[in-house]
Amino acid sequence: MSGEGKTSRIPGFYKLTPKERLQKVKEFANLTDEEVEILRRFGALDEALADRMIENVVGVFQFPLGIAVNFLINGKDYMIPMVIEEPSVVAAASNAAKMTRAGGGVYTMSTGPIMIGQIQLLDVEDPYGARFEILKAKDEILQIANEMDPVLVRLGGGAKDLEVRVVDSKVGPMLIVHLLVDVKDAMGANAVNTMAEAVAPRLAAITGGRFRLRIISNLADRRLVRAWTRIPPEAVGGEDVVKGIVEAWAFADADPYRAATHNKGIMNGVDAVVIATGNDWRAVEAGAHAYAARTGRYKPLSTWEIDEEGYLVGSLEMPLAVGIVGGATRTNPLARIAIKILGVKTAQELAEVIGAVGLVQNLAALRALAAEGIQAGHMSLHAKNIAVMAGAVGDEIDLVAERMVREKIIRVDKAKEILEEIRKTGKSSKAT
Repeated sequence: MSGEGKTSRIPGFYKLTPKERLQKVKEFANLTDEEVEILRRFGALDEALADRMIENVVGVFQFPLGIAVNFLINGKDYMIPMVIEEPSVVAAASNAAKMTRAGGGVYTMSTGPIMIGQIQLLDVEDPYGARFEILKAKDEILQIANEMDPVLVRLGGGAKDLEVRVVDSKVGPMLIVHLLVDVKDAMGANAVNTMAEAVAPRLAAITGGRFRLRIISNLADRRLVRAWTRIPPEAVGGEDVVKGIVEAWAFADADPYRAATHNKGIMNGVDAVVIATGNDWRAVEAGAHAYAARTGRYKPLSTWEIDEEGYLVGSLEMPLAVGIVGGATRTNPLARIAIKILGVKTAQELAEVIGAVGLVQNLAALRALAAEGIQAGHMSLHAKNIAVMAGAVGDEIDLVAERMVREKIIRVDKAKEILEEIRKTGKSSKAT
């Protein structure tokens, strides 16, 4: 067993260089020289930069970067960089985006980039009375917060308002203060957390209680993106397909088991762009799914219906906290290039583009389900991965994949069998 008789207790591991750490990992896991060499390929994210971004770096883990085309958003054409490992997602987005062009593309709008910082106050004897004392001191509290980030304030951002809630809990009532911060073109976590920590002592003094948590909320429901599209039925395959898309959506609207997969399809597109641009996809995922459950029942993030002219109308609303300054969006050179490819000038524009991609990706999935079935295109691309796993190279990959799809058996053992036949007969190209 890998690591048997060995220990992962390595004092000073963080002080080692990436190369030295990797040597420790090699010894622990019995890695081969070839495996070590693969881990040593840092690529565009060089070793020194990677070592500054996170702790205990030994290498980088790469995903494919694809470009989705055909996107027309608010009358402007975009090429969409997408980082994802799942086959068919990029192709499906490109195909569905082409469908939306028949109705003028996708249109979007968004609220301002307002993030919420939460301050938890405990042991407050008169929470409802204390709530009003905090609200009376709003200007003072906002001033304390804004002193923490004068640059953001100069740019027109900063703490703008307060909300105070009394929340019942298993340990008694809590007074929860929401600090509403305009973070401009940043995702905002660092600025909001710093402000929340700065105002907490004053809030505790005002209320006579004590503070505990002071942190951003990833349910960014003041930072919403809305996207919608209206498509003639012939662009998606006819009236029956339109009806099928709406029926598929209605299933998700009625059943949280289906809604989870429905929203996963949206996040296929959303996350792929969030990752490509160096943003925090875990925060975006958390916010999206929390928003989907805000009514007490988990629901789809999108809506699909048929208008009086028979057109398919789709809309999406979700929180999207992304930035184009700070964090990996600036330190990762690939993220900077992805933002340049998109051509977005503000975080708000980036969020709207991502929302449009989520809606289009949802259209692609629902259309596949309503028409030929989700597996047709997906399995064709998946078959190529299986062919590679079986050892196929070059033109052999397409030959093996095409035959597996035709015979509807997509497994590594079948791929090896087909590959052996191809090599025996000398068929090494698609023209043969």
